[in-house]
Parts: sequence; structure tokens; C-alpha cells
Amino acid sequence: MLKIAPSLLACDFAELKQEVTRVKESGADILHFDVMDGQFVPNISIGLPILESLRKVTDMTIDTHLMIENPEQMIDAFCEAGSDMVSVHFEATPHIHRAIQQIKAHDKLAGVVINPGTPVESLSQILGDVDFVLIMTVNPGFGGQSFIESTLNKITWLDEYRNEHNLNFEIEVDGGVNEETGALCKAQGADILVAGSYYFKHEDYKEPVHKLKGD
Repeated sequence: MLKIAPSLLACDFAELKQEVTRVKESGADILHFDVMDGQFVPNISIGLPILESLRKVTDMTIDTHLMIENPEQMIDAFCEAGSDMVSVHFEATPHIHRAIQQIKAHDKLAGVVINPGTPVESLSQILGDVDFVLIMTVNPGFGGQSFIESTLNKITWLDEYRNEHNLNFEIEVDGGVNEETGALCKAQGADILVAGSYYFKHEDYKEPVHKLKGD
């Protein structure tokens, strides 16, 4: 069943605890937590203190997306702070297997992420080791960007690859997701849709969940 992961980067941080409560009540499945270092991506976002605070007020699955250089330096801290899922960019480290195993050592779900300009075939040597693959459908760093339709081919390729090789990793999509683009991703085999601006612009958060799931 399709899972919805609202991206907290787009929520009202002045009301963070209430926002998280509303997200859970909306029927969303996962909290998506974006970490940016101002180096790997041209922006700086939330970090460990916010994650630690979040963990105290929710039992929802927290999916931490590390958009940082040398992620091995911070994986342990983000796992220990309360993440349930942690993903690192293929482009951010020359030792992607080591990073994935570092996450798994904490008994967390480990994911690999690729930017729109990275060929999905580059992941073939790591797909047997990951729990999920995050396909960026915009260039990471800022919310509210338009969906890059050529990235749909990556979802198709991953879905075919896991079926051919009898693998069970999930396919997650992040960037420009709305009712229309979400349906396209779902049709190609996506399992998790990350939605930020689209989700939080609604007054009733149940509405985007129903629309994205096609209820």
C-alpha cells in the first residue's frame, strides 16, 4: 500500500508539536525529516536538537534524509537521536556501502538517494543492501520546486530491477509531488511519496493524504 511522508521542512515550526499531531491524525504514514548542511546542497535546515525533540512527542516513523557531505560523520548521531529510517546520497560519499552498513548497525532502515542528474544504473551494486531508494524528482535544497518528469524512468527501472532480482527495497519519491505527479509515480511503482508544500498548504491535512493515495 502506498505510504505518504509529509516533509516537515514545509510545516509551521512555531507550532511544530501541533503540526506533528495533525500529521498523524491525517492518516499519513511517515514523518520526513530533511537535513541540509549548506555544502552538499545550497541551504541549511533542521538538525539534531529538533529531531531529539520530535522523538519525544511522536511515535510515528521518522525518515531522516541526510543531504550532507561526508554523511558517515553524522550517521551515528542521527540514528541515536531517534531516526527510524536514514538515507544518504550516493553522490555525497565515495564509500556508500560503508555508510549503509553504518546505518544498519543501529538497526535502522537504510536508504540510498540519487539526484535527478545521477544515472539510476549507478545504484546496481548497492541495491541488494538497502531497504529503500529515494529518487529526487527535483534538485535537492529547496522546497516548492517543479517535478522533473524525466525522473519517472528511474522509478520504472528500479521497479523492474527489484522484480527481476527478487529484491524488496521500497521506492521513495521526493520533490514536486502533488495529486497529479504522485499518481504518475505510483503508476511506475513508487511505494512512498514525500510531499511538502503540497501537503501543508491544505487546511485539512486529511485531504492531501486521500488525494495522493487515490482514496
